[in-house]
Amino acid sequence: MKFFTFNKESGKNISKFNSDFIMSRIVQTNSAASIGCMHLGENGLIGYHQAVGPQLLLIISGEGLVSIDREEYFKVQPGVAVFWEKDEWHETKTANGLTAIVIESGELDPSSFMPNITPNSKGER
Repeated sequence: MKFFTFNKESGKNISKFNSDFIMSRIVQTNSAASIGCMHLGENGLIGYHQAVGPQLLLIISGEGLVSIDREEYFKVQPGVAVFWEKDEWHETKTANGLTAIVIESGELDPSSFMPNITPNSKGER
């Protein structure tokens, strides 16, 4: 499990075409990718399972905890991206709810665009 950031501070200012916004690049693929939005409510859970392929979870709102071993959990909040390799076991849970974009593709390499960060371990079970 690796952690990245796509927050505003990691982006670049775009002014082309008289634009004025910040773009935080996330990933680029040349093969098929599946992209979805997950809405977890109060006490929501993405149960403990193996990733069927490389998977990137981008926290958009709310906060939660992620784990690869169900022993140590790491806090995630908006602007944090969590990357799991194919076959890596993992779980995501939230007490108050969260919304996240999930990207799955055989060739994901988030380190090409997003800076790595050190996660905040919560040590919860």
